[in-house]
Amino acid sequence: MSTPRVYVIHENPEWFPPLAAAFEAEGVPVEEILLTEGQIDLAADPEPGVYWSRMSASSHTRGHEHSKEYTRAVLGWLERAGRQVVGGSHVLELEVSKVAQHGLLRNAGFDVPRTTAVFGRTTLKQAAHDFTGGQDVPFITKHNQGGKGLGVRRFDSLAEFDAYVDSPEFEEPVDGITLLQEYLTAREPFITRVEFVGGEFVYAVRVDTSAGSFELCPADACEVPQVIAGAVCDVPGTEAVGAPPAFSVRTEVTPEHPLVQQLRTFLADQRIQIAGVEFMETTDGRTVVYDINTNTNYNPAVEETAPASGPRSIARYLGGLLETQYAAHLTA
Repeated sequence: MSTPRVYVIHENPEWFPPLAAAFEAEGVPVEEILLTEGQIDLAADPEPGVYWSRMSASSHTRGHEHSKEYTRAVLGWLERAGRQVVGGSHVLELEVSKVAQHGLLRNAGFDVPRTTAVFGRTTLKQAAHDFTGGQDVPFITKHNQGGKGLGVRRFDSLAEFDAYVDSPEFEEPVDGITLLQEYLTAREPFITRVEFVGGEFVYAVRVDTSAGSFELCPADACEVPQVIAGAVCDVPGTEAVGAPPAFSVRTEVTPEHPLVQQLRTFLADQRIQIAGVEFMETTDGRTVVYDINTNTNYNPAVEETAPASGPRSIARYLGGLLETQYAAHLTA
């Protein structure tokens, strides 16, 4: 029997070094499973350990268009063998479907954006007409299998949208599903992302949107030209001189905050142990929850001032699961 360890399942090597440093600092043995290729022997038992899946819905944008399917195969193999999996098959299906996220959040009583899911391209123009009631009111599009701001655009008229759908600039969603969503105006130019590890609140991140739209993979600050309130974009860039920090801790959002408590219950009910959940507060007094990230990343500047470290919280949590299962072997 090999030494049990935490196995991190993912497809983007650039995300791993901060996590590796956190596991080393906590003294937790860790190993990557990089699912850009590989193999599994279906007749063999998986190595002993705790497996954490942080597969990204945007993996296909990095040339890893099959990584989600690889992950489905690996997670099924692990779960059938009885290995402990954090972010298992049911969580992966949420990560890769905003339709699924929207439905679960709505059923749990959260205020969510009004949304229509459109299959294919042929009926998009009619669907937009129905969505707006034939009026020229702002709305946005997103890809169902999102991340990196995939397909996120604002439209102010049906003619503008129709021209886009008919143009070469139209972005085909990888799963064929385009979301039409109401345009939300933030009360102040930021959104909030609440981080949970082991189902417990770690901290809330304030993401500034005053310079434009924003990336909510907080590994690097960025800005893009088009302002899209409530839209997640993952386009590398730099902060403007004199601008407020793109990412900072929102200290008034605490474990006692009513929305945090509601989200904590929701994540427990859905068996989601590690997540970053995004919400925004609008000019008309709504608090709208619109995205669940299960491949959550952490910003270095936030980590310097946060009450707890996200990566080290993960290392401690997964290390605790490892020790519970394999205490005798780890101390032998």
